[in-house]
Amino acid sequence: MAEREVIVSAGAPAAIGPYSQAIRAGGLVYVSGQIPIDPGTGQVVAGGIGAQTARALDSLRAILEASGSGLERVVKTTVYLTDLGAFSEVNEIYARYFPYAPPARATVQVAALPRGVGIEIEAVALA
Repeated sequence: MAEREVIVSAGAPAAIGPYSQAIRAGGLVYVSGQIPIDPGTGQVVAGGIGAQTARALDSLRAILEASGSGLERVVKTTVYLTDLGAFSEVNEIYARYFPYAPPARATVQVAALPRGVGIEIEAVALA
C-alpha cells in the first residue's frame, strides 16, 4: 500500500468534520473542498461570491504550499456553486489564480454547501 501523509496548514480553516485538509499520496496532493472561511476568525468572509471565491482559492494555495506544491502544479479542480448565475464572476477571480495553463476543471451547481456559503473548491495537484 502506498504511503499517505496528512497535510495541515494554518493558512486555511481547520477541517469542520472528520477529514483532512489534504492528503499527499502517490505523487499527488488531494485537497479537500475549501469554503470561504477566514482561518483567523473561523467565520465566513464578508462580501459576495467574488470575495468568497478568492478566500477559497487562498486557502487552497496555503494548503498546497504546506505540502510543498503550489497552484501552478494543480491538474484538476472541482468548483461547487449554489448559483450557476455567478459563473462569470467566479471565472474572473479564478483566472487570476490560474493565469497560465489552467488545470482541468468541472463546475457544478449544488443545492447547498456547508455554513451557507456560495462556493466550495477542491483540487488535485502534483506533489
